Amino acid sequence: MAYWQEALLLLAAVWVLQAYGTWRQMKHYRTMMRALSQEWPDGWMGAGNARGVLGKGVIALVVAAPNGTVRAVRLMEGRSVFAKFRPFDIGIGDRLDEFAARAEAMTGSAKGRGQALSKAIDQIRQAQSRQAEKQSQQPSTSYNPSPLETTTA
Repeated sequence: MAYWQEALLLLAAVWVLQAYGTWRQMKHYRTMMRALSQEWPDGWMGAGNARGVLGKGVIALVVAAPNGTVRAVRLMEGRSVFAKFRPFDIGIGDRLDEFAARAEAMTGSAKGRGQALSKAIDQIRQAQSRQAEKQSQQPSTSYNPSPLETTTA
């Protein structure tokens, strides 16, 4: 076999391995989203990402309670398809605003984490505002009779 044919065959094999690794990583992502949704069916979940040029990429999942406190944070960091979600315990129990300020203050090697966390928090805030808007547009279902409709004996 000619040298260029071997190189092409090797390139195809590496491409197939990368496709398999990507599929496994997406499966892990969906599994983690489902697990967090089932663990806390009430409240909010946001996902954010940040890509480094030469640094590692970050995906963040943030779960907030209905009262606005952070319940769980999972981070996936890495340069390859072998990266997995790991718990990020800093800020658990904080109010969402406090956690957002903490995320925005991250610098240096943690800057990617801060960007991913900020995007996840923004997604939660957008979902909260959409629900508040939807609830404000619904007519009230409670019945309040006017004084003329009340009967007195």
